Amino acid sequence: MWIPRIYKDILSAMFAQFPAVVLTGARQVGKTALVQDTFPNMHYVSLDFPAVAAQAEMNPEAFFREHGFPLIIDEVQYAPTLFRYLKALIDSDRKPGRLILTGSQVFQLMEGVSESLAGRCGMLSVLNLSAEELLSFAGEKTFNGSDFLFTGGYPELHARLELDRHLWYSAYLTTYLERDVRNILNVGSLRDFDRFLRAVAARTGQMLSYSDLARDVGIAPNTAKKWISVLQSSGQVFLLEPYFRNISKRLVKSPKLYMCDTGLAAFLMGFESWQAVERHPAVGALWESFIVMEAVKFFASRGRNVPMWFWRTSRGDEVDLIIERNGLATAIECKTAEVVNADDVKGLNSFMNDYGRESVKAGYVACRTSVSYPINKSISAIPGSRIAEYLHGKLIAHDW
Repeated sequence: MWIPRIYKDILSAMFAQFPAVVLTGARQVGKTALVQDTFPNMHYVSLDFPAVAAQAEMNPEAFFREHGFPLIIDEVQYAPTLFRYLKALIDSDRKPGRLILTGSQVFQLMEGVSESLAGRCGMLSVLNLSAEELLSFAGEKTFNGSDFLFTGGYPELHARLELDRHLWYSAYLTTYLERDVRNILNVGSLRDFDRFLRAVAARTGQMLSYSDLARDVGIAPNTAKKWISVLQSSGQVFLLEPYFRNISKRLVKSPKLYMCDTGLAAFLMGFESWQAVERHPAVGALWESFIVMEAVKFFASRGRNVPMWFWRTSRGDEVDLIIERNGLATAIECKTAEVVNADDVKGLNSFMNDYGRESVKAGYVACRTSVSYPINKSISAIPGSRIAEYLHGKLIAHDW
């Protein structure tokens, strides 16, 4: 079963503009399926096979003579010297629509791109399924936001409903640890890194403190920082920076940490059902992670940078998500309740009072309501699983 991806339009547009397009993203988010669905008649080759990777690495001229153009090269990071050949190849002919390169080990992939292909290729970061995509495919009556939050967004779990979620995530975690982490970091103890992953999942939706994280896992703070960097580059975590009108201040305050996939976070935290999540204090953090990542996916699937922050004051006022375009902000608070009221929008009101209501385009509380309704003149409660509809109406239709 194929679930159509929103990335298809931006991928086609990039391929029509650049000689090469590079797709990055975590394992199993559907990069290969996306490019093959978008370009079904294009020749495909995977460097996951050692013999093929060796040919691309040792004799790139013969490799391209055999496979020709246009060409999809999957897991291109397994032939790192190929990037230097691609640089000369593209410089000799800048005709667009020649190559699509994909890779899951983002450190090696981006090293090759930055050294050899900078300015010569389009870059597209692919995340897993969004509620927007699944809603479009399954329909309003079939889609269940709570089930989606617990199951996560990896396409195979939705395309093959017979799969056991627990077994799938166990296998995914083993593959990620063995293939990516050991190769990238040369981690001596995978047990330490596994414990680190579970500590990160337990902190989703919280301020990131490297020292606290390191202390709880029993590693050095610099090691924690290095490992977070790997999780970030490999599409496992997302760091949301704080919002200040003085842009330089955004870079010196602690970010908030989010697991990119709430299903994987719930698995790492030991939950075996949505009901168990719903009864646990972590439900609010998982819901916030879900909403934030839905917004991230909205922008990523349209090839846009993510103009997103959170807002927190020394007074304790906070807004979970601020999206700013052309000097106007859309402010979003995340609540797990189905019904919210004026007491739930204190942070939103404080933000509007501090920056001026005229500078805020919209204020939302993303909750588990099935229909939107106004809380006051400036703020509305909206269904969290349909947040993309509100972002599209407020940000895309008029500004882009």
